[in-house]
Amino acid sequence: MATSSSEKQPIPEKSSKAKTRRPTLPHGDRPLEHPHLNLDRGVRAAIARLSAGVSVHAFIEAWTDWAFHMCESPGRQFELAERARQNALKLAGHLANLGTDVVPPFAPKPYDHRFEYPGWLKPPFQMWQQGFLAVQDWWDHATDHLRGLRPEDADRTRFMARQALDTVSPSNFPSLNPEIIAATVATGGRNLTEGAAHFAEDLLKTLTQTHDPAPEGFRVGQALACTPGTVVFRNDLFELIQYAPQAAEVQAEPVLIVPAWIMKYYILDLSPHNSMVNYLVSQGFTVFMISWCNPTAEQADLSLEDYRRTGVMTALDAVNAIVPDRKVHAVGYCLGGTILAITTATMARQRDDRLASITLMAAQVDFAEAGELLLFVDESQVAFLEDMMWDQGYLDRPQMARTFSTIRSEDLIWSRAVRRYFLGQDDLPTDMGVWVADTTRMPARMHSQYLRSLFLENRLTAGRFAVEGRVIALKDISAPMFVIATETDHIAPWKSVYKTQLFTDCDLTFVLTSGGHNSGIVNQPGNPRSRYHASHRPTGAFYVGPDDWLAKATAREGSWWPEWKIWLEGKSSGLVPPPASGAPDRGLAPIVAAPGTFVFQT
Repeated sequence: MATSSSEKQPIPEKSSKAKTRRPTLPHGDRPLEHPHLNLDRGVRAAIARLSAGVSVHAFIEAWTDWAFHMCESPGRQFELAERARQNALKLAGHLANLGTDVVPPFAPKPYDHRFEYPGWLKPPFQMWQQGFLAVQDWWDHATDHLRGLRPEDADRTRFMARQALDTVSPSNFPSLNPEIIAATVATGGRNLTEGAAHFAEDLLKTLTQTHDPAPEGFRVGQALACTPGTVVFRNDLFELIQYAPQAAEVQAEPVLIVPAWIMKYYILDLSPHNSMVNYLVSQGFTVFMISWCNPTAEQADLSLEDYRRTGVMTALDAVNAIVPDRKVHAVGYCLGGTILAITTATMARQRDDRLASITLMAAQVDFAEAGELLLFVDESQVAFLEDMMWDQGYLDRPQMARTFSTIRSEDLIWSRAVRRYFLGQDDLPTDMGVWVADTTRMPARMHSQYLRSLFLENRLTAGRFAVEGRVIALKDISAPMFVIATETDHIAPWKSVYKTQLFTDCDLTFVLTSGGHNSGIVNQPGNPRSRYHASHRPTGAFYVGPDDWLAKATAREGSWWPEWKIWLEGKSSGLVPPPASGAPDRGLAPIVAAPGTFVFQT
C-alpha cells in the first residue's frame, strides 16, 4: 500500500513569492573571476539576438576542423573527385533519356517533399531537380566522417552545407518550379499577389512578435484541450488538472502525466478523437495532468530542481491527497519523461515507493546520441545561449522554434515558403499545427542546467547527476517501466530512447511505434497507418542491442495505446468507485474548470 502523502511531504501553499533574481553566472554560484565579465556577456547577448541564438564561432570552428582534415586527406579528395565524375556521368546519361520512363539516378530524401509535384518528372524541370540532388549527394559524401575529424564537426558541417544548398534549390525559384508556373498560368498571377500579401503579413508579425489567435474550430478549451476536468491545485509553477470520470468504476491507481514544459500540455489532449487523456479516462482511469506555467523574466531563476521538487513531487503529493493510500502510475513525455526519470531515481534512493509504474514517452535519459539537436550543443553554443538568456531572463519562443525548423528546413521552412509566398496558399489549420504554434518560454537557469548537465555533459547515465547533493542512479528504480520510442523521431531518436534498457534493471516493456516525435505518441486507435514493435524484458535480464532487438521484436498493426492500457490495468489493483474532484478538507478544493488558466498564458 502506498505511503500517505502527508507522511512524505506536506502540500505546499498554493502561491509563493515569485522569484525575481536574474541569474548572473554561467557556471553556478562561484564568484566572478573577471570584473568585466558582464560587459562581455552583454555584447554576446546582443550578437545572439542578431544570429537567432546561434554561435557563429561554433560553426566556424566546425568548418575549419573539416577543411584542415580534408587538406590532409588526399585519398578522400581523390574519392570526391571520382564521386563528382560519377555523378556528372549519371546526369549526362539521364539527360540523354529525358522524357522517357527511365528511373532518375538521384532521389530526394524520404522527408523532402519539395519535388513531389508531377511536373518535376518532365523536362526541363527534371534536369534541374537532378542537378540539385547530384550536388546534394556530393556534399553528403564530402561531409561524411573523416579520420581525425571530430564526428560532431563533420555532422555540423554537413548541416551547414545542407542549409546553404537549400537556399538555391530550384524549387525556390518561380521560373524553375513547374508547380509555381502552372499556378501562375491558371490564376493569371493571382497566386503571386496573394503570396506577396502573405509575405508582408508574416514579416509584420515577425517584427512585432505578434501571434494570431487560434482559428475558429481550433480554440483551446473548446475544440482542443476540452476533456472535462477541474484544476484542483495551483502554485507559481503549474496547475494540476483532475479529469472527470467517464465510467461508473475506475482503476484504483490514478495516472499522473508530466508533459514537457517546452510546449503546452495539450499535445496529450488535442481533439476528442485523438486525445490521449480522453482515451485513458474513457477506459476507466483517473487522470491528473500537470499544466506548466509559461515563465517570464521574473522566473528566470527557476531551476531543474524546482521543476522536480516544486513541480513533479508537489503534484504527486496532491494526487496522493486526493486519492489516498494508492500508488500512482506516473507518465512522462519528452522533457517531462526526463525529469520524471530523475524524480523516480531520487524517490528510489529515498525508499519512496508511491509509484505503481513509470511510462516514458519519447523521453531520453542518455544524451550521447540525442539526434540533430546535438548540432546546437557545445561549450561555445551553450555559453552563447546562456548569455542571451542572462540578458532577457528566458529562452524565447521564436528562438526555440527556429532551431526545430532548421533541422527539417526542407519541409518546415522552404516547402512552406513556396506554398505560402509563391502559390498563395493559406496554411491549413490542424489541431497539431495550432499546438505547435502555441510555444512557451524556458527559464534561463533551468535551461542552462538542462543543456549542461544532460546534453553537454550527459551526467545522468554517467553517474554524475546529483540531487540534493547526492548522485542518483537509474538502476535503483524498481517500479515497472513502459518505454515508447518513435521510428522517425529526430528530437529523441529511437535508439537513444532505447538505451533506457541499458541503464535500468527493472521489469521493462519497450515499444517502437511508427511516426515522429509527436505523431508517434498521438497515435489513436483506428489510424490505418499505425504499427509498432513491442517486447518485454524481465527484471535482471541481459541487455540486447537495438538492432538485435528490432530483428526479434513482435510486429503488430494498429495503435500502441490499447497495449499500454492493458499493461496499466495489469499493474493496477482493480476497479473502485471514482474519487471526488479535489480534496477540500486537505486544502485541495476545485479552483476552475479545465483547461485552467496557465494554458492561456502568452
